[in-house]
Amino acid sequence: MHRIRRFGGGTIVAISLGSVRQWHWISSAVCLVGMLLFAVTGITLNHAGEIPASTHIVSHEGQVPEPLLQELRSLGADDGEALQMPEALKSWLASEYQILIARSYAGEWDSGEFYLAMPRPGGDAWLSLDTESGAFIYESTDRGWIAYFNDLHKGRDTGTAWRWYLDIFAIACVVFCVTGFWLLWQQSSRRVSTWPVTALGVLIPLVIALVFIH
Repeated sequence: MHRIRRFGGGTIVAISLGSVRQWHWISSAVCLVGMLLFAVTGITLNHAGEIPASTHIVSHEGQVPEPLLQELRSLGADDGEALQMPEALKSWLASEYQILIARSYAGEWDSGEFYLAMPRPGGDAWLSLDTESGAFIYESTDRGWIAYFNDLHKGRDTGTAWRWYLDIFAIACVVFCVTGFWLLWQQSSRRVSTWPVTALGVLIPLVIALVFIH
């Protein structure tokens, strides 16, 4: 089934109902998991104060061996300058204290201190190392799975790949909504409730925003 539309310049466009339906179900398939995730986390975010937090904190204090400390010092940096931690030091921290540091994290110098912040969805971690004595303090905070998925919803500390996913997901949602509206329009002559229900979907958030949000 095709609909023919003629525009001002005389261009004729054939719109296939079957192709619109195909785009609609494809976009719905792409959006399915994302929409469920965003719907559920929308509820958990809206009731964040009512959901008990389950925070788990792990902390370590220790002394970095002098050879590894010298390697860190040899890199040299000005205060505030971003600096990657040497791989040998990362391996030592992983083997001795199970402290895993991703390559994407970069620390900085601050008056003889090397400080490494490691934020992540649903948690946070940091490491402070005295570049003179070699003493370090590490702390990791895990706020649980609900906090993890809430941060995915917000795109907080999620990295480039997840931000790309959010962009693609948003485009798929737009396609899903536009094709859904087109299908509603095609069926509206046979379903008299189509436009009243659609108008209600517009009016409800509009009235709430204008009347109840100050």
